[in-house]
Amino acid sequence: MESIRRQNPQAALMSLEAAASSARGGFACLFSTADEYETALIAERRAQGRYTQARSFWPVALFIGCTMIVLGTALLFA
Repeated sequence: MESIRRQNPQAALMSLEAAASSARGGFACLFSTADEYETALIAERRAQGRYTQARSFWPVALFIGCTMIVLGTALLFA
């Protein structure tokens, strides 16, 4: 506070305005809407390879297992 009193009021005001604008800049968002953010997020995740269509045998194995259970139940009560 002592150094601010020694400066002229115009310089102190300009210094405070510069500090306020730099503080506001830290909270600024790069995206104007949530849709832009989600689009950029999905594009980044695709670039990282998170949304690849890896072929898995689990859906086929689960289908065959459920089919076997249904057939076993049908044969048990028949």
